[in-house]
Amino acid sequence: MALTRRDFLLSAAAAPLLRDWFAGAAPVFSRGFARSSPLAPGVFATIADPSKGLQCYSNGGVIAGRDATLIVEGHYEAAGAELELEIARTVSKAPLLGVVNTHYHLDHTGGNAVFAEAGATILAHRNVRAWLRSENLKFFGPNPKPEDKARVESLVLPDEVYSDAVDIYLGSRQIQVRYMLGHTGGDSVVIVPDANVLYGGDLIWQKHLPNLIDATTSDWVKTLEKLLADHPSATFVSGHGDVASPDDVRDFHDYLVALRDDMAKAQAAGKSGQELTDTVSAQLKDKYGQWGFSRFMPRNIEQTAAELAGTKKVPVVANSAPN
Repeated sequence: MALTRRDFLLSAAAAPLLRDWFAGAAPVFSRGFARSSPLAPGVFATIADPSKGLQCYSNGGVIAGRDATLIVEGHYEAAGAELELEIARTVSKAPLLGVVNTHYHLDHTGGNAVFAEAGATILAHRNVRAWLRSENLKFFGPNPKPEDKARVESLVLPDEVYSDAVDIYLGSRQIQVRYMLGHTGGDSVVIVPDANVLYGGDLIWQKHLPNLIDATTSDWVKTLEKLLADHPSATFVSGHGDVASPDDVRDFHDYLVALRDDMAKAQAAGKSGQELTDTVSAQLKDKYGQWGFSRFMPRNIEQTAAELAGTKKVPVVANSAPN
């Protein structure tokens, strides 16, 4: 399946020439809560600094082609989305074709309204549309406040969905969007083949412990192995952390493997509850205790224990997607 400008309801007349970003240095953007810099001609990574606020809690980026630009991620708040729009409009005179949400989590979709107001089409895996306005409620606890419930229920849904794979063309530049298993059951990676850049969403965490609330780590390990085999020299834009090298991706893969292995051994030794958490934490902390989001370690252990025991609940596809 291939999407073109016609699929996104954009006129060919609305595609002025791209600025000369192939010649000379491309701009670097900074807003305190995030910075953006070029990875290749027309390919930018936006790296969030969560310590400076929630505006741009996750990473993303902008991809420019001859005829159009594409944004990756919707970010947590409007300010993150507005930064991506500013980058897109600064590096290219070509129109904004669309935005890819790599999965449904609020820190990757909360700014969708900004893009919708700008006339961009939002693309995601079909499960994202099914889960966006329901599954995000769990991040506010068992009794969400009315304002939090209202926010989730008003999130802007993807306009275009796909099942397995979709190609987008920004003129001659091909963008590959691929469904991959592991983090949520609705994850996309965005590949720029001519630049050897891959936006991994939250399938890749660079020296940060992951959120495993929806994860199936057995599938996730296989996905990371496939990404490394298929893109051994790529530059990876992680969902959290910094721009990642193949070694960073391998380190993250090894964390998931160690988590599963240490958990299985501790369970086989009869450990459970807090004793299990303490035992596995002690084994992981030497190598991974200094990674970002270290507070996630106890939850990583609890959620992986539930996964291995077959009791973990993960999102299921609704019978019908919301309107």
